[in-house]
Amino acid sequence: MNRTERLYALVDELRAAAPRPRTVEWLAGRYGVSRRTVQRDLQALMEAGVPVRVEAGRHGGWFIDRDTALPPINLTAAEALAVAAALAGAEQTTPFSAAGPTAMRKLAAALSESAAEEVRALTERIHVLPARTTPGVLPIVERAVALQRVLWIRYADAAGQESEREVEPGGLLTASGSWYLIGWCRSRRAGRGFRLDRVLAAELRDEPCPARTVPLLDRALAERVRRAETLRSLSLDRRPADTAGPPGAAARPGRSRGGS
Repeated sequence: MNRTERLYALVDELRAAAPRPRTVEWLAGRYGVSRRTVQRDLQALMEAGVPVRVEAGRHGGWFIDRDTALPPINLTAAEALAVAAALAGAEQTTPFSAAGPTAMRKLAAALSESAAEEVRALTERIHVLPARTTPGVLPIVERAVALQRVLWIRYADAAGQESEREVEPGGLLTASGSWYLIGWCRSRRAGRGFRLDRVLAAELRDEPCPARTVPLLDRALAERVRRAETLRSLSLDRRPADTAGPPGAAARPGRSRGGS
């Protein structure tokens, strides 16, 4: 390992360990160099503006502020294409997709020139049909789920019959190309699934609501769903699958009973 590689490795190690510090002795043993070499490397990182800090004392050592030191984005061309295609497919129809364009611009700026060229070429062959979701509905649903607040909606079922509901949001679910709001319907006093493209209007209430997981809303549905593999590394609970909870009565997404 040359010095440049070691400097990157030191930053990665301190970031991974944060907020716990690493001693010079520990780092020297980790990379097979002298304590003096490590001390010189850490000093060089500080002078270069990397937010590495040292804490004195028995339990002190070197550490890094993770909030001010994001890791470099080293996407391969295939990974960049996957992100570009996913963001395009999510445009205007998927919860939290409003930030997609700015996210893609940031990713593109961090790509190598060859990967960026492949992404630019792909964009010429990807097209999006106009969204069916009612304008303004998605941001309100997003906030209701994120803030765990009661949501009022006007909803049209599969037959086109409209109704007004107050829903305690439990989460969002995707199935067969459609997105659903899963929650406790106060009108039906049961768990229900509401297809987002059938929500005609939505208003966020000030009233907070209890956290309701899919297993609490519908045990059978909880046994069928799984976490998206692309999101698993971000999950607070990394168990292989959701465990079943008490029986519920949520509508099965994709069936006519949804949102009934």
